[in-house]
Amino acid sequence: MGINCQSCTNERCLIKRNLKSELVAAFSISKNELHCKKGQQFIMEGAPVNGLFFVLKGKVKVVRTGLNGKEQIVRFAKEGEIIGHRGFGTEEHYPIGAIALENTVLCYFSKNLLQEVLHSDPKFTYDLMLFYANELNKSEAKVKTLSQMTVRERVIDTLLYVNRKFGQHHNGYMNILLSRREYSDYAGTTEEQVIRILSQLKKEGLIVTKGKFISIPDIAILQQEIAEHNFYLDS
Repeated sequence: MGINCQSCTNERCLIKRNLKSELVAAFSISKNELHCKKGQQFIMEGAPVNGLFFVLKGKVKVVRTGLNGKEQIVRFAKEGEIIGHRGFGTEEHYPIGAIALENTVLCYFSKNLLQEVLHSDPKFTYDLMLFYANELNKSEAKVKTLSQMTVRERVIDTLLYVNRKFGQHHNGYMNILLSRREYSDYAGTTEEQVIRILSQLKKEGLIVTKGKFISIPDIAILQQEIAEHNFYLDS
């Protein structure tokens, strides 16, 4: 038996925020839950669009194929966030793929049912429109800023973004386990460069590592290093 939207604790979720609407509340009952194991891909790039996914529990990476078939990580997602919206609307196929970073539970809403609610509930439609506008602003800011950053600055920005997004364990290490390859796929560089820069940052005392886990002792120092770019701090 899945979790009812009314009892869900993901207050940031678009559906949860709009449950006061009778239409949205009735629509929420139609959701399906999808359980994904770590490493499982639940959206295939280029597959026909069939609906939207909301992260109920777990962590996800959103990817697309770049030059020479290299995987690029567009963003990471956590509880309450939407996956697959880039393909929803006028698109016929998903322009991205999505992979679970750990055992993850997803809420799935079909495209047809969503369109029915969007045609009938102006407030819900407006809320979704604001979400799209915010996502577009962050995407444009990232493209503009990363093009002006050095490789070291891009790696630092990635560390700060992941730290903001997922927070820390009680021991101070980031609350997510990412490979060096995944850091490089988000930063837009090579795995070798990420390993080299992380080693430099560790020698400088700017990060502490324990296996693949990373801790940032003084976030302000790293923020200062990329402060001139005035990058939009998304989470």
